[in-house]
Amino acid sequence: KMSSGAADLRQRKKQNCTESDKMAPEERNKENSKLGRSPKYVVIQRFAKLFFGCLAAVTSGMMYAVYLSTYHERKFWFSSRQELEREITFQGDSAIYYSFYKELLKAPSFERGVYELTHNNKTVSLKTINAVQQMTLYPELIASVLYQASGSEEVIEPVYFYIGIVFGLQGIYVTALFVTSWVMSGTWLAGMLTVAWFIINRTDTTRIDYSIPSRENWALPYFACQVAALTGYLKKNLNCSAEKFCYLLVNASTYTFMMMWEYSHYLLFVQAVSLFLLDSFALAQTEKVHEVYRIYLLSLIGGYLLQFENSALLVSPLLSLVVALMLSKSLQINMKKSTFVSRLLKIMYIYLVLTVAVTLNFLLKMFIPHKENEHLLKFIEVKLGLNTTKNFTMNWLLCQESLQAPSQDFFLRLTQSSLLPFYILVLIICLFSVTQVIFRRICGEPLKETVKLEDGRIGERPEIVYHVIHTILLGCLAMCLEGMKYLWTPYVCMLAAFGVCSPELWMTLFKWLRLKAVHPILLALILSMAVPTIIGFSLWKEFFPRIMTELTELQEFYDPDTVELMTWIKRQAPVAAVFAGSPQLMGVIKLCTGWTVSSLPLYNDDDLLKRNENIYQIYSKRSAEDIYKILTSYKANFLVIEDSICNEVGPVRGCRVKDLLDIANGHVVCEEGDNYAYSKYGRFCHEIKMNYSPYVNYFTRVYWNRSYFVYKINTVISFQS
Repeated sequence: KMSSGAADLRQRKKQNCTESDKMAPEERNKENSKLGRSPKYVVIQRFAKLFFGCLAAVTSGMMYAVYLSTYHERKFWFSSRQELEREITFQGDSAIYYSFYKELLKAPSFERGVYELTHNNKTVSLKTINAVQQMTLYPELIASVLYQASGSEEVIEPVYFYIGIVFGLQGIYVTALFVTSWVMSGTWLAGMLTVAWFIINRTDTTRIDYSIPSRENWALPYFACQVAALTGYLKKNLNCSAEKFCYLLVNASTYTFMMMWEYSHYLLFVQAVSLFLLDSFALAQTEKVHEVYRIYLLSLIGGYLLQFENSALLVSPLLSLVVALMLSKSLQINMKKSTFVSRLLKIMYIYLVLTVAVTLNFLLKMFIPHKENEHLLKFIEVKLGLNTTKNFTMNWLLCQESLQAPSQDFFLRLTQSSLLPFYILVLIICLFSVTQVIFRRICGEPLKETVKLEDGRIGERPEIVYHVIHTILLGCLAMCLEGMKYLWTPYVCMLAAFGVCSPELWMTLFKWLRLKAVHPILLALILSMAVPTIIGFSLWKEFFPRIMTELTELQEFYDPDTVELMTWIKRQAPVAAVFAGSPQLMGVIKLCTGWTVSSLPLYNDDDLLKRNENIYQIYSKRSAEDIYKILTSYKANFLVIEDSICNEVGPVRGCRVKDLLDIANGHVVCEEGDNYAYSKYGRFCHEIKMNYSPYVNYFTRVYWNRSYFVYKINTVISFQS
């Protein structure tokens, strides 16, 4: 029965276009006349609803972009800063991304700029890198082309154009979430509530405050557009033109998302698992789901070709899963004649797909040379407690806040804004409804072609089931790693807003409660308007004054020591000099001065990870000779020591850089449960400041201020007492 029901579902894609588009105008007129409405009235009503909904969605996105721009100006005083002071606001990997954007604009032609980036030997000493491939610089390529092609050189400064594009994309992000919630609930009131929750919980929904050029800030808006289009595409009884539009938008946004972020295929893998589960229980049109799989496949192939044959995409779990799903589908079709075999395959479907996917992924990794973030797999092992390590890089990653389990403050913030309680309520109702639907499908009961409000079966809508599964999977990841909350929380906002604004959800609840005192449909319609209105007013009263205070308060971000350091480098250091220091500082030096550095704050390359670990030894208990050999092996001419790292007093003992180095170097002795650092050498960053032999033999101090000490690495060692 279940297999025959699934076969019926496969025909719906063809039926949708024919049945809905060929519906006689007389029949539609009869339906409208029963409700006492003329066809002209219905058309005007639908147009007005669509017009004002689109206007509200676009306005919300534009206002959010303006809000981000205003907040950024208030935080950094950007318009009153000099270029150097502005660039210092880009920290870590953000500085590297923006530095390549600057280089593209300085190049004599775009083609020459791209060539220099793909054959870059001026960024990292003794290393030629394809920066476009390794750092996914397609956003910078697009931004530079737009800046030059639009003739903006005489109108706006490059930095404003760059951050303006990012803020504009964030506006598109919010608009896409608005549309998704609107499509699911049928009212743009849900979209307004989604945007309100998103902005109020901005600390947990986006990293735009901390790292403007980060890859996810460029990529996630496209993913949000893809999710919005996919939501519409999965809907039942969709007319042909709307279905084609959604299909094309899913195509374009999936491929663009793949090109913008090196980790995009992992997020698409989570989405593919959601669709796989949706299809396994025959809750969606199989043909539509497999069309999305084909989009994944084409995007992976296109990404592989345009990302300089990126082998990470070939060994991606997404590719293995999609191929396994397509093979499983063909097996089902070929063995359809045997009813017993067909049912057996349906029962074993999940096991079959997972087995084929894992086997295929293992074989691909065996035969395809790749550098698919092996440290990531080791990190997962250590994170899950399957292994222990003294490796500096691994322990440093484990100590990062974004890779810790979420704190209690995170849940407290979501609760204070009323987001978490309503999300849990909506999720529970949807889960119970989906469970009921799955049980009916197992018993052989077919799904309804059209779910009406009075049916109270919200779990039969495929787009709802997809979002429930998707948020659960993302939520599981967010419970393990706090950094994943930026992927999960926006869709929590969207699902919670949809739920409280959806009459179907309230009707589903009332069906279970067998409400008879009040007409359930009337009460569901009232609550779908009243509850979001009450939530909106309470959020306005409590959080709107805080947001306005953020925009009116002038904050001061000024780092005179770093400004002085960069000024000294530009004026005093030779053009061919190579600087060594912490990767985060090297990113800023590269951006502000253009000088070559020995390491970068990037964690997707084994050689760079090893470089970072070696150069961090300047904060360990190693001899002057050891440090000298390490630095000269990378042709470094100057060493920059940061007082903040050398004298770090971290909140978590054992997670400071110097503690991690002591553990990795075996300079820690455990006695009666306490750890003691031991080495016959003092800590290098302290000892070098004393200006005595042998340190002065290898290094000469040439500049210092309150935060930084710069030493020239002697080419000729002078043995003085």
